[in-house]
Amino acid sequence: MADLLRVAPIGAIAGCMALALAGCSKKQDDKPTETASTASHSAATSGTPQTGSQEGKMGKLQISTTAFEHQGAVPKKYTCQGDDISPPLAWSGLPDGTKSVALIVDDPDAPDPAAPKRVWVHWVLYDIPPTVQSLPEATKQAPAGARDGKNDWGRAGYGGPCPPIGRHRYFHKLYALDTVLGDLGSPTKAQLEKAMQGHILGQGELIGTYQKE
Repeated sequence: MADLLRVAPIGAIAGCMALALAGCSKKQDDKPTETASTASHSAATSGTPQTGSQEGKMGKLQISTTAFEHQGAVPKKYTCQGDDISPPLAWSGLPDGTKSVALIVDDPDAPDPAAPKRVWVHWVLYDIPPTVQSLPEATKQAPAGARDGKNDWGRAGYGGPCPPIGRHRYFHKLYALDTVLGDLGSPTKAQLEKAMQGHILGQGELIGTYQKE
C-alpha cells in the first residue's frame, strides 16, 4: 500500500477514495425494505393464525356427540333401521367474529364404499345463531333464528344412515361464518357451500360409521 501511495498521483488517490465511499453508500441503499407482501408472508410463516384458520382466540372449533365416538359406529336408533332420529350434537371454540353457524351431514361412500359414485346429503342446517351451541337428540325443527336446507331425499331436516351395502362414513361438518346468510330458499348442500364461500372462519368435523345389520 505504501508503494502505491508513492507512485499514484494525488488525483488518482482522491478518485479511488470517492469510489470507495460510493460503494459503501450503495451497499446501505441496497438493503431490502420490507413491503406489505413481505410482511404478510412473514406472518404466514411465523405460525400466526391467518383469516380462515380453524383456530381463533376461543380455540379450535370442535363438534361432538354423546351418542358415539369420533370415527365410531353410529347406534342403530339414529338410522333408518331404528328411530331415524338425529343424534345429540354439541360444539365449542367458535372463532371471534362468528355471526352464524352451518351444519352439513353427508356420506361420501354412496352407494358402495368399494366403488363410491356420489355424496349423499343427510342434513343441511344454516344461520344457526352463535349463542346456540348444541342440538338435542331427535331435532325436528331448526332452532330459533336458524334455517333448514334440503337433504338428498328432497326434504328439510335429518335423514339417518341407510347404506345399501358396506360400512359408510357419515361426516357431521360444522362451519363458523362471519355473516348471516339469510333466506336462501331451502338450499341444497351445493347451494349452501356456494353461499358460504369467503365467509368461513373455522370448521369442525365429527365422523360416524354405519353398516346395515
